[in-house]
Amino acid sequence: MKSPLLSLPGAVPAEGADEGVAAHYGDLFREQRALAGGAGFVDLSNRGVVTVTGEDRLSWLHLLLTQHVSELPAHHATEALILSAHGHIEHALYLVDDGTTTWAHVEPGTQETLIAYLESMKFFYRVEVADRTGEFAVVHLPAGSIAEVPAGIVVRETAYGRDLFLPRTELESYAAKNGPAAGLLAYEALRVEHHRPRLGFETDHRTIPHELGWIGSAVHLEKGCYRGQETVARVQNLGKPPRRLVFLHLDGSEVHLPPHGTELRLADDGPDGRKIGFVTTSVRHHELGPIALALVKRNVPLDAPLVADTTAAAQEVVVEP
Repeated sequence: MKSPLLSLPGAVPAEGADEGVAAHYGDLFREQRALAGGAGFVDLSNRGVVTVTGEDRLSWLHLLLTQHVSELPAHHATEALILSAHGHIEHALYLVDDGTTTWAHVEPGTQETLIAYLESMKFFYRVEVADRTGEFAVVHLPAGSIAEVPAGIVVRETAYGRDLFLPRTELESYAAKNGPAAGLLAYEALRVEHHRPRLGFETDHRTIPHELGWIGSAVHLEKGCYRGQETVARVQNLGKPPRRLVFLHLDGSEVHLPPHGTELRLADDGPDGRKIGFVTTSVRHHELGPIALALVKRNVPLDAPLVADTTAAAQEVVVEP
């Protein structure tokens, strides 16, 4: 769904998973600095929006999600996953309940398969699931923002800022009053700085929550009764995940950033060394320079210098081995 904000001056469309919104509006670092300082907003209107209504909604979602939501207080933000039977991550939901409706935004294009799964699990529960993507756009206000939120708008507030579920018909007027707009590249740079994983970027078909540090923030260890829970409990109690998320400082002299999927090797092993992981997201940060998130094998030494193709990379621990 193409955002009307792509008509703003300087807007350059994003590509790939974030197609439909702006990558930037002409000055990436200015946009990052604005967000870091609590100014501006980010157009996330390409994200899917799903609602669940009905008196059983929270108790029903509690049975399906990795998060404890049966007693979720109104207006309290949380996040949750849906796992496969083998514990692999299939969906990531960013949730808030307004007292009558549970709202979630999800990765672009994933709402249809999510809704199909939810519909298949309704059984006798008094719930209604709806795709609201065509009606509502997600707009992100950074932490520290003093921008006014229109009355009646559902807000999901976290330590990283506020996500607004804004009627699409109000998107252009809101942007005119609350600029400057910042693009997805600025938003992603701050996400990487804060070590926050993203479905489809830091995940592949075999990722389990422990590898990304999603235990606690998105997975509640004191609840059961959800698909994949056995794997979560077994790894938590008896073992270690096979991979771990790391933060990388990349060689700033390189012109190009290593793209998603770039193989990582130990620098001492040279270009023909064995693959020990891969880059998941790489960005240019206004203060830190080129940085990235990556998944590496758990037994990779914590102080080992790495190389992403030909780019040198120094690692920082995100998930303990």
